[in-house]
Amino acid sequence: QALPVLFKHWLKNEEVDEGRTAVLRCELTKPNASVEWRKGDVVLQPSDKYEIRQEGTLVELFIYDVEAQDA
Repeated sequence: QALPVLFKHWLKNEEVDEGRTAVLRCELTKPNASVEWRKGDVVLQPSDKYEIRQEGTLVELFIYDVEAQDA
């Protein structure tokens, strides 16, 4: 039976000025594991606003042109 995917490094709170880019990062115990980024119940999808990068165990979410409602 396969071991579950766990967080090696959890997300940290980020403060970003409006109009800038926020980058959220976490590290997993298993490379290339499936990850969903969510804001509440909404699953975030790649778009002009959101970029999702995953390389090995590192997963990143870029939020471009940050606004107050992105909190």
